[in-house]
Amino acid sequence: MKFLHTMIRVQDIEKSLKFYTELLDMELEHQKRLEDCTLYFLNDKEKTCQIELTYNDETPKEGYNVGNGFGHFAFAVESFDKFTEKLEKLGYTYLYEPFDLNGKGSKIAFIQDPDGYEIELIEKVVW
Repeated sequence: MKFLHTMIRVQDIEKSLKFYTELLDMELEHQKRLEDCTLYFLNDKEKTCQIELTYNDETPKEGYNVGNGFGHFAFAVESFDKFTEKLEKLGYTYLYEPFDLNGKGSKIAFIQDPDGYEIELIEKVVW
């Protein structure tokens, strides 16, 4: 068995596509129109991880309730210095600034996408 993707509902597809493609370097692989929604499939550069953004024709004005069961997505970053520069250039901010996770130099930080889904960013030190 192979894990294929994770689906999240989004309120503003343009904002979400910009966030995931420009900030997180995901690539739009394809989209599919269904009767009441459009599905957007995004891959990471290595094509090992896929997120499906679902944009429903009837989207609640107040957005979706993320709930308390979902935790976060996690992405690797090569350098927090470079990522922070890109983050600020695109007008985004950290939810939690980068910090040392284990005292060995690995750092993590958190951001949120336009719908409030949390994303953990991990910069690992290679020994």
